[in-house]
Amino acid sequence: MRGGLRIALHGVVQGVGFRPFVYRTAVSCGLTGDVRNTSGHVEIHAFGSEPALAAFLDRLAREAPAEARIDRVETSPLDAAPPAGFGVRTSSDVDGGGRESPPDLATCDACLRELFDPLDRRYRYPFINCTDCGPRATIVADLPYDRSRTTMSGFPMCPACAAEYRDPADRRFHAEPIACPACGPRLCWRTVGGGPIAYGEDALAEAVAIVDTGGVIAVKGIGGYQIVCDAQNEAAVARVRAGKCRPRKPLAVMVPDVDDAARLGFLGATEVTLLTGTARPIVLVWRWANAPLADGVAPALPEVGVFLPYSPLHHLLLRELGRPLVVTSGNRGGEPIAIDPDTARAVLGPLTDGILDHDRPVLSRYDDSVARVVAGAPRLLRRARGYAPASLALPAPAPEPVLAVGAHLKHTAALAVGDRAVLGPHTGDLESAETFAAFEQVVTRLGRLWAVRPRIAAHDPHPGYLSTQYATARFPRGERVPVQHHHAHVVATAAEHGVREPFLGIAYDGLGYGDDGTLWGGEILLATYTGFRRVGRFGRAPLPGGAAAVRHPARMALGYLYGAEDLGGQAIPDALAAGLLGRLDAREVDVVRRMVRRGLNAPLVSSAGRLFDAVASLLGVADDAGYEGEAAILLEAAAAGHETVDALRWRLVHRDGLWVYDPAPTIVDALERAAGEPVGMVAARFHAALAEVTVAFAESVQCPTRTVCLGGGVFQNRRLAEAVLAGLRAAGFDAYLGERVPVNDGGISYGQAAVAAARLAGKG
Repeated sequence: MRGGLRIALHGVVQGVGFRPFVYRTAVSCGLTGDVRNTSGHVEIHAFGSEPALAAFLDRLAREAPAEARIDRVETSPLDAAPPAGFGVRTSSDVDGGGRESPPDLATCDACLRELFDPLDRRYRYPFINCTDCGPRATIVADLPYDRSRTTMSGFPMCPACAAEYRDPADRRFHAEPIACPACGPRLCWRTVGGGPIAYGEDALAEAVAIVDTGGVIAVKGIGGYQIVCDAQNEAAVARVRAGKCRPRKPLAVMVPDVDDAARLGFLGATEVTLLTGTARPIVLVWRWANAPLADGVAPALPEVGVFLPYSPLHHLLLRELGRPLVVTSGNRGGEPIAIDPDTARAVLGPLTDGILDHDRPVLSRYDDSVARVVAGAPRLLRRARGYAPASLALPAPAPEPVLAVGAHLKHTAALAVGDRAVLGPHTGDLESAETFAAFEQVVTRLGRLWAVRPRIAAHDPHPGYLSTQYATARFPRGERVPVQHHHAHVVATAAEHGVREPFLGIAYDGLGYGDDGTLWGGEILLATYTGFRRVGRFGRAPLPGGAAAVRHPARMALGYLYGAEDLGGQAIPDALAAGLLGRLDAREVDVVRRMVRRGLNAPLVSSAGRLFDAVASLLGVADDAGYEGEAAILLEAAAAGHETVDALRWRLVHRDGLWVYDPAPTIVDALERAAGEPVGMVAARFHAALAEVTVAFAESVQCPTRTVCLGGGVFQNRRLAEAVLAGLRAAGFDAYLGERVPVNDGGISYGQAAVAAARLAGKG
């Protein structure tokens, strides 16, 4: 018996070669009908026998393209005459549910073979792509995903490309960014003065010659401009640092393949999987002592960020130069990555010897993603190109669209629509007009791609955050949902893993605005998706000078020395801190002492991140921070090589209904041991103490759950995170840490979206 079905497939089904897959599958099953993109999904009309239709549905689920994600399948009978064959219909603007815009996909192996095949018509063409690879999120203006709605609309297909595009047997069948040297974008080389002086292969040769002789160039990548130099050339690396105003923060290194990456650092199976996947993030790996890199790439750190080429242009550059390259975002410190030629010439021209440009516009700004393997699992530290804007599930569907505006550092925004939240790309720190404008652009793009106008804003309660000010300026009070910073952190982890509530949330970060008006950062919360109760915290210490103490960990060390909260334990004797006091100007020490004692611009903080800063300074590891979190990163680096150590002393006390960690005994023990032990050994003992404290918190709190969710930027620390996860699991807890969602402030917006959706739905 023959019949017909209307099939609607929702999820990531556009921009991943889904229509060609449907076409080939339908034909092989002997079906007739058609397939088309709509604004929000893929719609199929299929006619054939019942067994053939059943087989077709089964294969749609089992054999879908690797980058597709089918969230929902809807079927209904079709009462119509079957057509003679199967075809791909013109896309429809009619919306029919959730919309998904796919991330950019790294160059596939098939295109790579063609790229270096002298007999292929796309030989050495820097914009080669197919249905399995190429730009997506960075070029799409609207859905449904068709060429006319991308930045490729200005490049009419030549007859050869048009024939491939229409041929169901070709792997470029309906590949929307399809192009070739005859009809597609082309390279150009611009001098510092801005004028194009070479095109195509000549442009590439100019760029290669500059890098080969120790110069610095800008390159227009998939999601914006990048700065490129020889990663083995110390002078070139130093020049990049000076131009970007980035004195010490590590730089990422791009290498041709996995073998080259293995020459730089240790690669386990998970690292290899990350490096070679379609997202191609920067992966932090343990660096070999003899790795052939300039010392300035990752100064004083045992790790290096490595990634493989993800665009044809990167492959061509690496093939020509045959060495590791520094490939870093094209911006000055604190500014967003440049995406248009005028900005690139104005900002990057003075920092480089020329720009390798091209004429395919970048519509959306996407920096490179960053990942690290922790406890055997990949964890995103920055979610951007290759991952965003893929959506994530919500624990409760949002009754109306919610815009979650995120926090301040490592900023992202998120949009909750129904049971999904789309987490936008990494924007950066909201500290300049340029970055704030980039944030506004992300918000506009998210609303357009998902075809919604947000009715509710979820935001951090901190009044000083530009994101909070954005929400309060644009949404009336009744349309705003404030979400406490650390609640958002732990909810982000819980929501990603589908954790049932209630759960114990442990949030360790730098600073966040607490419900009691103080600054939090080492918090134990008994939480649901809608609310929480604070059940534990770190002992408080003053933050002398406010933000100045974040930039200068030595000030935080003085805060603990002169003003640590009296929890009935031992004080920290000045004599033990003689090394620190001897390094500092006596006048500065006196000023800080008076600030602390008088409570002048020295707010109390209960912060795990600031404790890391203080210990790093007290041990002589870092008195100043050149970038956010540097002192803690250097303290973790110092501990490398000391794998099995006893913990420093620690103490939990019960105070005012809360369990409180008293850091004074830990600090005293650290300083006493530092007189006779290597600093690295003491740093390792400090990490062990914090891990034991965390497990003790979980065991001490009276709560109806054995589920623990970890959040906050301190858990980017691999050593601490692995010890905490192991300790919690050994104690019988189910412990979770973010994987697809960063545990740092880059995941705050997703947590805000989940909380707001749950509250609006009346859950919890």
